[in-house]
Amino acid sequence: MKKFMEEFKEFALKGNVMDMAVGVIIGAAFGNIVTALTENIINPLIGCIGNPEVTGFTVPLIKGQVMDFGAFITAVINFLIMALILFCLLKSINKMMELGKKKEEEEEAATTKECPFCKSSDLHLDAVKCPHCASELK
Repeated sequence: MKKFMEEFKEFALKGNVMDMAVGVIIGAAFGNIVTALTENIINPLIGCIGNPEVTGFTVPLIKGQVMDFGAFITAVINFLIMALILFCLLKSINKMMELGKKKEEEEEAATTKECPFCKSSDLHLDAVKCPHCASELK
């Protein structure tokens, strides 16, 4: 039993599991924000044009059951809004990461130069003589 508890502790406290748990919690909170945005901001704006309520789209079934297409449509709209926001957010984060990588590559490339005679590329920028072929550098 002790070994089982140790294995469970190791599994539960792994970085991937903890990251996933944080992602699920943040995702749920973000879902609440998107639902509030839809219900409190977007639906009233649609209400200025027409009826924002889509809950009236129901199909009666036997024994008093109904299929509520309005709730499904609302969930789809919430999903599309959330997907759009996440897409824009991840796109901007990826762009910032790409800019950071370009700056690092430029800094790395700027520390060395190539010898025009022997084509050795590990020369320092301040070098005046090539250590490989002993040529004078400009």
